[in-house]
Amino acid sequence: MKRILFVCHGNICRSVMAEYIFKNLDKKGDFYVESAATTREEIGNDIYPPIKEVLSKHNIKFDSHRARQVNATDYDLFDYIICMDQENLDDLKRILPYSDKTFLLNETEIDDPWYSREFESCFQEIYQGCEKLFNTLQI
Repeated sequence: MKRILFVCHGNICRSVMAEYIFKNLDKKGDFYVESAATTREEIGNDIYPPIKEVLSKHNIKFDSHRARQVNATDYDLFDYIICMDQENLDDLKRILPYSDKTFLLNETEIDDPWYSREFESCFQEIYQGCEKLFNTLQI
């Protein structure tokens, strides 16, 4: 079973959205998927309400969630650590001992909807990235 960790700044918007989108794509349960933050700002907080709304709008099921920060043991636990933007990758260098498992979800950065307020376009970008990653890893 392949193990994927999605990472963003606070783990209440982009990474958790990617987690549940990917789980929705994985109908057979071939992957173990989690999400985490690079910062401590939102530790313990639930999914940001507008993210819940956009997930519900697209019939993506989600569970209760508590934001957590990436830690050094995640490097050994996960096969792929997928970030939403370059800042996330840079922040991971402080936390993880190596970076050969870390990648951007898309070729372009995914703007944080906490700031942009573009929840639907963020969903679309993450969905496309997750779909591409899922199809790539299925091979």
